[in-house]
Amino acid sequence: MAEASPNIALVHVDDSLLVLDKPAGLLAVPGRGTDKQDCLSSRVQTHYPDALVVHRLDMATSGLMLMARGLEAQRALSKLFETRAVHKRYVAVIDGHPGLPPGPDGWGLIDLPIALDWPRRPLRIIDAERGKSSQTRWRVMAFDPTTNSTRLELAPVTGRSHQLRVHLQALGHAILGDRLYAPEAVQARSARLLLHACALRFVHPVSGERMQFENPAPF
Repeated sequence: MAEASPNIALVHVDDSLLVLDKPAGLLAVPGRGTDKQDCLSSRVQTHYPDALVVHRLDMATSGLMLMARGLEAQRALSKLFETRAVHKRYVAVIDGHPGLPPGPDGWGLIDLPIALDWPRRPLRIIDAERGKSSQTRWRVMAFDPTTNSTRLELAPVTGRSHQLRVHLQALGHAILGDRLYAPEAVQARSARLLLHACALRFVHPVSGERMQFENPAPF
């Protein structure tokens, strides 16, 4: 990993795109208000003025984030996201044990529609009537009986806001340290949200090369 500056960690850079390691607690893009202008995209644009956003990670989530360099690359990468040609993996540590998925490959599927909870926005809820179709694949990596927590690998099929957090809460196994969706006792079990974007895989929009990046969870 190449350190571009004390403020950003570069995993990969070329003429078309950048892959970055976003720390937990840093906004991906600017928010509303003068106190929410410091973010990963702004820091990157200080060094790469042509860098443009193509997707986001929640402020509390750490891990791999992709940015385009220039409008043409942004259009091409955005198309890859729209067609679900960018494959993402996450690691999470959740409260309790969800059991083992019934599928023969060890993966389960959470298929629950997600909608914005207007009275409590920006929170999301499961809503069968208003919700957008949302799917998350998951598998158990390890269970720790001493802490009654389970490490999961997650592969989102869709990319809704807060999708992984809402889906796991809906299963009754919120992510440790989740200040938005976990009960207070589960929030208190970690100083940060234990959710990390650990892998990205896609075909380079210019060279056609298969790109694959991995970044182990820091927890």
